Amino acid sequence: LRGVLVVSPHMSWLDVFAIGAVLPGWYVARADMFGQLTARLLNIIPIERASLRRLPTVVDTVADRLRAGQTVVAFPEGTTWCGVACGSFYPAMFQAAIDSGRPVQPLRLTYHHVDGLISTAPAFVGDDTLWAAMCRLISQRRTLAHVHVESLQLPGADRRALARRCQSAVGVGVAQRPGRRHVLVA
Repeated sequence: LRGVLVVSPHMSWLDVFAIGAVLPGWYVARADMFGQLTARLLNIIPIERASLRRLPTVVDTVADRLRAGQTVVAFPEGTTWCGVACGSFYPAMFQAAIDSGRPVQPLRLTYHHVDGLISTAPAFVGDDTLWAAMCRLISQRRTLAHVHVESLQLPGADRRALARRCQSAVGVGVAQRPGRRHVLVA
């Protein structure tokens, strides 16, 4: 499917690699993490979380990419979580799907130990450093990324309703649903 907005809860710097293995595309990511050249090379659409005035420009850029048939991945919680819990989806980025008339593909990404239990080792939250997160992950024997591809959502006209539908699609109990793909990350 071309021109789809992919949304997922966000836990780790690894998320883009796990999702990219299943659905490669452009990524909406924090501007302070990348320089302009690096952002262009890595297909990153930079967003400045501290400047809400610039948010409409980012939404317009995402809508333009979707209209051009490109996949764009966004993490609409606006921050990372530990992987056991997740936050609510902010509706702003969903406006791009509505403006472009393109569908949204919700994904639920979870990390697991070899024994199948949920792993929080890849989590990158709070005051954690990238180095500490990488060391924590490397010290694990093996971590599996489970990418659960949920039902495609048509945009409709209400970004808040679309955000709620996508939030619900990636909610509790998705591990038992079909459509799961596994990606070994470490």
